[in-house]
Amino acid sequence: MTGPGIVDTHHHLWDLAVRDQEWITGEALAPIHRDFSLADLHLPASRAGVTATVLVQTVCLPQETPEMLALAASDDLVAGVIGWTDLTDRGIADTIARLRELPGGRKLVGLRHQVQSEPDPEWLLRPDVLRGLATVAASGLAYDLLVLPHQLPAATEVATRLPELSLVLDHLAKPPAATGETEPWATAVRALASRPNTFCKLSGLVTEADWQHWTLTDLRPYSDTVLAAFGPERLMFGSDWPVCTLAASYQEVVDTARALTAGLSTAEQHAVFAGTAAVAYGPALAARPTGSDPRPPPKSARARRTQCRDECI
Repeated sequence: MTGPGIVDTHHHLWDLAVRDQEWITGEALAPIHRDFSLADLHLPASRAGVTATVLVQTVCLPQETPEMLALAASDDLVAGVIGWTDLTDRGIADTIARLRELPGGRKLVGLRHQVQSEPDPEWLLRPDVLRGLATVAASGLAYDLLVLPHQLPAATEVATRLPELSLVLDHLAKPPAATGETEPWATAVRALASRPNTFCKLSGLVTEADWQHWTLTDLRPYSDTVLAAFGPERLMFGSDWPVCTLAASYQEVVDTARALTAGLSTAEQHAVFAGTAAVAYGPALAARPTGSDPRPPPKSARARRTQCRDECI
């Protein structure tokens, strides 16, 4: 039996034999200090009805993006890649062009930087960064915003200055779900949402709450805020796997997102779980029907290493 599939717009993969993930430190993060491959993702994604995903960068290194593109080229589950390149490099247009020529390059749909780790709250407004973001827009790529609440005003200003750039907010800008506070986050996120070129991922909430004791009631004020601010047509589901496994299984994350959006119409739910992804990232992210997995799972992370050898992300 087939039905509309889910698009997971945010997950990661890493192989610690290729490079360490230096942000995974301390006892609390020890459960995810191991390899995570597409072979690990296929079964839980399939069981949850996910038929297409977006693979997102984890480190600010130029080597990672070609690796992710090669991985996407080898497996049709990955429909899009959010990579990294130096926004301040005057040769960024040439870099994007080169990436698109690589195996899997047609799946490059956006770029991202760990802005959350930048000490300057207005880093996004630096002239060299704005120049790079304008080039991203001209290339037709989206830009994922990995920011904290205090950096939202700068992101809103970017959206105002560059209306041609599609900006996608990751993890709702990490609201303080563990404390239950909503301000000043809610006011700042509404300001960003007032710009029509912005989108938001319903992702990362379980790891912003109490990992061991979170409930739907804890998460609902934040999901309701972005639903009202962006609307279903600019909101999209993302698992944030495997980081989410610190607080919930893949299936639990999908079920939680379903529960948080249960009051929406069927069409609105389709937007959140599939349709918005294609609007933000392009038609390659169009939903596929369940039961039509185009390719079997990859054999293992080890078997692929010859091909595709700061804070929770």
